[in-house]
Amino acid sequence: MAEGKENKTATEELSFEQAMDRLEAIVARLESGEVPLEAAIELFQEGMQLSRMCGQKLEQVERRIEMLVEGESGLGRKPFAPEREDIG
Repeated sequence: MAEGKENKTATEELSFEQAMDRLEAIVARLESGEVPLEAAIELFQEGMQLSRMCGQKLEQVERRIEMLVEGESGLGRKPFAPEREDIG
């Protein structure tokens, strides 16, 4: 169990770019089909942690971004709210 906590801590310390690079490497290894089942499961779990972490970092950035919008009273500040695309 301690190993999982260490891995989670190491994952949390990665920058967004480092996490994306690692996630891309994991996807490439899994897509190669040459990974034993046990290793594939561990890679998948790590990939899911990285994916969640990247999503959380993006949400934090979105909350901090503000847009200037021009209204009738001039320029104002408004929280950034990206348009969400519906999947499906």
